[in-house]
Amino acid sequence: MPYIGTKTTVAITPEKEAVLKEKMARALEAIPGKSEDWLMCEFADNCRLWFAGKNDAPAAFVQVKILGKAHKEAYDRMTGAVCGVLSEELGIPADRIYITYSEYTDWGWNGSNF
Repeated sequence: MPYIGTKTTVAITPEKEAVLKEKMARALEAIPGKSEDWLMCEFADNCRLWFAGKNDAPAAFVQVKILGKAHKEAYDRMTGAVCGVLSEELGIPADRIYITYSEYTDWGWNGSNF
């Protein structure tokens, strides 16, 4: 039940979105037991993000939410992978990307909770 929400200051074409979704799913595999099978992705492009008091360069904010817990090392690996994806695919420097991780014990789906 992972969710990855990505806000960027740059435009994302439908074709690029499909590539990003595939690569984010691969990055998610850094967290044991998580895969694309239950992944929900959201992409919001052309956002007005201010980073370090400026909005003159590409930037991104990524939220990763999972059911359960993961170790810091898994998050470290995923952060590296996500920064690589956004840098490679959208030209966003790693030092202009924030990523947050949230763990949940309750997650609803299909009229009930896991």
